[in-house]
Amino acid sequence: MSTISIIAAIADDNAIGKNLQLLWHLPNDMKRFKELTTGHAVLMGRKTFESLPNGALPNRKNVVLTTLPEADFVNCFPCESMKDALDICEKEEEVFVIGGALVYRQALRRADKMYITHVHAEFPDADTFFPIVDWSQWEEIEHQDFPADDKHAYPYSFITYIRKK
Repeated sequence: MSTISIIAAIADDNAIGKNLQLLWHLPNDMKRFKELTTGHAVLMGRKTFESLPNGALPNRKNVVLTTLPEADFVNCFPCESMKDALDICEKEEEVFVIGGALVYRQALRRADKMYITHVHAEFPDADTFFPIVDWSQWEEIEHQDFPADDKHAYPYSFITYIRKK
């Protein structure tokens, strides 16, 4: 059975995006994302896939949840349901759910682990938000804090959570 992991960068007000784009540029978050997900399956919604600048993420099994499986998803596995998507990934050690908001909402019930970058800022003009999490169901197992600097406009924290038994 695969570990189902959510990976997301979330602002203090739960914002995750605007106009199908991230709200910030945090190079260390992108580096962490790549390190964690490379060699694994990544599961995303159609809009998230379409927002990727170079299409399917290299060195990963790209699975796209879509109501249009006949659309042209190059180097991807299109699926119409979360169940189908997870079935395709059954032999994977870890499956990373990478967005967007609706896919996160569906995955939250099933996730075993969450890799969250907490961005310590608020974005009042955001149009996409991470779902509300019942944090009492989660245990923090790793925590690193970072200040804003010349490459990172906002302070942020890398926090890893596992679902409580």
